[in-house]
Amino acid sequence: MKKVNSDELRPEYNRDDLGHGIRGKHYDEYKLGTNLVLLSPDVAAMFPDEEAVNTALRDLIKLAQKSVHLTK
Repeated sequence: MKKVNSDELRPEYNRDDLGHGIRGKHYDEYKLGTNLVLLSPDVAAMFPDEEAVNTALRDLIKLAQKSVHLTK
């Protein structure tokens, strides 16, 4: 088999080259939960990076907390 530069994609991949999968390898980690979320494309287009998303969400949380206190 010809050696392929790691920066280049092969035109075709052979299943045997990928090794054996292990069922449930990450299951325990998955059960613990994750902090990753998938944004819809229209929402993601409004934010240049993750910090912008975090800032917007923090501001929304502060606003929501203030509005809850007004109704008490």
